[in-house]
Amino acid sequence: MAFRGWKWLLLLGRQNTFAKAWRSRRGGPSVRWKRCCHWSASKSLDPEVRAFLEENTEVTSSGHLTPEIRLRLLTPRCRFWREKPDLWPYGDPFWAIYWPGGQALSRYILDNPRVVKGRSVLDLGSGCGATAIAAVMSGASQVLANDIDPIAGMAMILNCELNHLNPFPITIKNIINSEAGNWDLIVLGDMFYDEQLADGLHHWLRKCIRIQQTEVLIGDPGRHQFLSHSIHSQLHKVIEYSLPEYTRQENNGLTSSIVWSYQPSNSLENC
Repeated sequence: MAFRGWKWLLLLGRQNTFAKAWRSRRGGPSVRWKRCCHWSASKSLDPEVRAFLEENTEVTSSGHLTPEIRLRLLTPRCRFWREKPDLWPYGDPFWAIYWPGGQALSRYILDNPRVVKGRSVLDLGSGCGATAIAAVMSGASQVLANDIDPIAGMAMILNCELNHLNPFPITIKNIINSEAGNWDLIVLGDMFYDEQLADGLHHWLRKCIRIQQTEVLIGDPGRHQFLSHSIHSQLHKVIEYSLPEYTRQENNGLTSSIVWSYQPSNSLENC
């Protein structure tokens, strides 16, 4: 099975695999990687994993909404676009796909730097790190990227290097349902793919807004799980972007992606 087909297994199977990891992170990755809560560029990168990622991803800035950002992604020119997915040694590479919701968030931040300039930003479920990179490029005073996959953490560091940026801190743990951090802005894209995870996000984000007055921006191309969730009634549409043809082809014909502002009603019950 080529990676293009595998990508759709990743997308369709998120609710059965990756979502479970968000709900309850147990055990460690199969790679030689220490479990950690916080990781920064000061920690050495595993040279074996770095070499593998550099060999099996392509540096690209085309086919998505942010040509200003160079990323290491899996593309048709990569070996694992054609190889059987079980030959990939490091778990499902969700981070190697630039999902439409993340593209919209990153484009919006680059076009509207005032949204992040001088502010602290948490990029939740950061993946390849593109939205966190856009925040740094646009003048955010502090950026923290969060993803439960430690390989995504390394990919983010490599992508910072590609864009001539000092790597930002990365948290490799499930922070949903933790104490509300003191962030000016939380951004998250393509995270509403599982009902239980979506419920947890709804509760936690609402708590962050209530306790810390955090602003929340959500990127999503309009997937059914997102549009049908109760959080949708608390969203304000900020902007809609037409997706490039390549992204449309790789996302089952989705044609656009939207940035939403989460503005829960004051009448909602306390968290």
